[in-house]
Amino acid sequence: MSDTLVIRSADLDDIPVIFELAHSIWPEVYKEILNPGQITYMLDLNYNEQALIAQMQEKGHRFIIAEIDLDEVGFASYGPVSSSTWKLHKLYVKPNIHGKGIGRALLEMVEQEVRSQFGSHLVLNVNKYNKARGFYEAMGFEVEKEEVIDIGNGYVMDDFVMGKDI
Repeated sequence: MSDTLVIRSADLDDIPVIFELAHSIWPEVYKEILNPGQITYMLDLNYNEQALIAQMQEKGHRFIIAEIDLDEVGFASYGPVSSSTWKLHKLYVKPNIHGKGIGRALLEMVEQEVRSQFGSHLVLNVNKYNKARGFYEAMGFEVEKEEVIDIGNGYVMDDFVMGKDI
């Protein structure tokens, strides 16, 4: 039996799924580059129910979820910055299935959706020490600038802003 990958749009009913995925993925993928306090702080800040509702309803973030045989294994979110530039806000896949094309499929779906809205440039932030930078480079992204963002509670995000014409 082959595994069937489906990528579907997410809505408010999927908030518990997104919450669960983030809370299972983040501690694993960020354990080498962020301290546990910052991981907990950022999860609480960005993935509580009200934050996710605001992202979907007020900020215009669109979410998609990857499923293999009806098991949710990853998600992404994206939204417009301007008429031509869009931002990939989130792209996460369960670590135990990294390297199986799920991230690529999510990113390709985002690019397709952005092009359908006449977007021509996609940007993202990635922690300077995150291994995902190599994935994004392999997908055609290039570092456009560096950015340090104060997120409160004494924490900062030390990121590369990467971009790609699509």
